[in-house]
Amino acid sequence: MTAPAPETSPPDLDPSTEGGYEGGIPETLRTWAGLTWRVLVILAGFGVLILLMGQISIVLIALFLAAFFTALASPIMRFLQTKAKLHKAVALILSILFIGAAIVLVLFIVVRSIVSEAPDLATSIQQSMSELQKWVSGPPLNLSADAFNGYVTDVENWGKNFVLDIGSSALGSVGDLVLGGSVFIFGVIFFMTSRGPIWQWVISWMPTKARPYVNTAGDLAWESLSGYTRGTVIVALCDSILVFIGLLILQVPMAPALAAIVFFGAFIPVIGAPIATFFAAIVALAERGPIVALLVIALTVVVGSFDGDVMQPLVMGKAVSLNPLAIIILIAIGSILIGIVGALVAVPIGASIYRVLKYLTGRDPDHPLPGHDPPADPDPPAAPEATPTDATTPAPAAPEATSPTAVTTAGATSPG
Repeated sequence: MTAPAPETSPPDLDPSTEGGYEGGIPETLRTWAGLTWRVLVILAGFGVLILLMGQISIVLIALFLAAFFTALASPIMRFLQTKAKLHKAVALILSILFIGAAIVLVLFIVVRSIVSEAPDLATSIQQSMSELQKWVSGPPLNLSADAFNGYVTDVENWGKNFVLDIGSSALGSVGDLVLGGSVFIFGVIFFMTSRGPIWQWVISWMPTKARPYVNTAGDLAWESLSGYTRGTVIVALCDSILVFIGLLILQVPMAPALAAIVFFGAFIPVIGAPIATFFAAIVALAERGPIVALLVIALTVVVGSFDGDVMQPLVMGKAVSLNPLAIIILIAIGSILIGIVGALVAVPIGASIYRVLKYLTGRDPDHPLPGHDPPADPDPPAAPEATPTDATTPAPAAPEATSPTAVTTAGATSPG
């Protein structure tokens, strides 16, 4: 006879796992709670970083503008060194003077056109406002003179505050202007003469395993910034020429100044050039009447379409591979944080960060991570159909086998 099996008592249930959940909390809720507090910690870290950067914003903006200026002047400097065979210092000075003279020339055209035609423009605006007041005083608006003057005053106050905000955010105090200008000048000189050694010094502080990633990420960020800078100048030049020709055809006064404003406005992608062109419509309404103003508005639509659909993808290429909605969001965030300067620098900074993140996450087919194959094409081209000659062509000989040691040696990359 076999002995009966000993009776086993049921396991004691832990009251903390009531209902099958640890602590009585569902596993899904625990997972989302853990994810939430981790995200909050990361956001808090970013908030502290932004707060610290805000304390030294004038230095960071000056360094960024120095890099922006360097991206424009470096090709000129290389051309003078290689083609004209000039000394490095001479090429540096001439390239800086060339870019500075171009900026001064554009500003001179704007100021001269405004000063020469401002009195006539002011008279035309007053006449246009009188006619507009007569029109709105009748049906269907029936707006009284006091109400109309109140709206005009609100618009004038908004314009004054807008100009003051631009001036305060772009210039700041005299001390900030002197400090930022000094950092900008020295930044341009050292970026153009010793950018490579400076970057290698930065890389030397990184962990050895991280150096290849940081080096490639820095190269991609600089490539994105320099491509954006040169592309923006080309796009702005094309937009301003197009607006200048259109204003000349429509006989709108102050065409050179308005075209120059469009040139500067185009440095804010997607929305800058159309908004700047809209100011030309206001001038056209005052000087040439509503029909010409409507035609200038149509010109605004043409410039916006030409900028966003043709020039930006054609000239920028991979420098700004962002969706237009993302660009508008970046411009809004930058303008909220540091005003008009933030609107100017938000897109190139955002494009550089996107390019670096695309590389670090292994989604850049042109720059795969070290030791990783490039990502597969989700839509590869169809294979060509076989032809009769393919069937008779002998297959190529198989390559000789390579030992794993040789493959590893050949594929190794230097961390520097």
